[in-house]
Amino acid sequence: MSPREFVVLGSASQVPTRRRNHNGYLLRWDDEGLLFDPGEGTQRQMTLAGVAAHDVHRICVTHFHGDHSLGLAGVVQRINLDAVPHPVTAHYPASGQQYFERLCHSTAYRERVTLRQQPVSGEGATLVEAGAFTLTARRLSHPVEAYGYRLDEPDGRRMLPDRLAARGITGPDIGVLQRTGRLKEVRLEDVSEVRPGQSFAFVMDTRLCPAVHELAHGCDMLVIEATFLDQDAALAEEHGHLTAGQAAGVARDAGVRHLVLTHFSQRYTDPEDFRRQARDAGFTGELTVAEDLLRVPLPRRRG
Repeated sequence: MSPREFVVLGSASQVPTRRRNHNGYLLRWDDEGLLFDPGEGTQRQMTLAGVAAHDVHRICVTHFHGDHSLGLAGVVQRINLDAVPHPVTAHYPASGQQYFERLCHSTAYRERVTLRQQPVSGEGATLVEAGAFTLTARRLSHPVEAYGYRLDEPDGRRMLPDRLAARGITGPDIGVLQRTGRLKEVRLEDVSEVRPGQSFAFVMDTRLCPAVHELAHGCDMLVIEATFLDQDAALAEEHGHLTAGQAAGVARDAGVRHLVLTHFSQRYTDPEDFRRQARDAGFTGELTVAEDLLRVPLPRRRG
């Protein structure tokens, strides 16, 4: 099983800079990789970050502005060029179907990999509900239709050695108890405790809206745009974005454990300004101001 980590491929907003590529992010979740918002240059950034096309199992596009989707063409072609051995599923706003089709077929290439399409519409939906996680999407507030995504791992159970020993349960019997939930007179809950599942949320271009808070609620890691600094809050509202203080306020109120700020406007040159404003907003958890090619491990499990 691979470690769970978040890889920043690009952290700029509309205009890339010498230090920041357009958006692009990969979440490694056990043996599955989710590629979020592949902006222009994502294929090259993947190479620099040591991310292979084989690592991608899902592509999640929040909306069809260029800095979040122009790299889709190169990524899809690379997946086919490398003959990725598994199907790849794409999630994106249904209203952007024409853009998805144009990007995926912008030039000629040999299509060798199954690209499954699962567009999102309305206020959002549960997209995946099986195995290692549930994936949901929620409608955000932006000039074009945009969605945020959230992964939730089902709660598990942690076996308690002292209780097992007290009941004389050892060896293969432990596995039987875990699989069946009962061994003679002993129930699984008698010798174990709930192990909360991990959660992750990805929130890009949006104003403050109820869906932002819903996606962030109780998250172990929240990746969220902070396009503007607080002094430019009027611009953020006009263009459908968040400030650093607003993003941190969401994380503070939601009980987020690790906050990752990204999607920075090119008008700002000092990343520490975003860190200071996030702390000034009262967020006291772990805080990362994204940099290209940075790897961020998910927090250790609760409890």
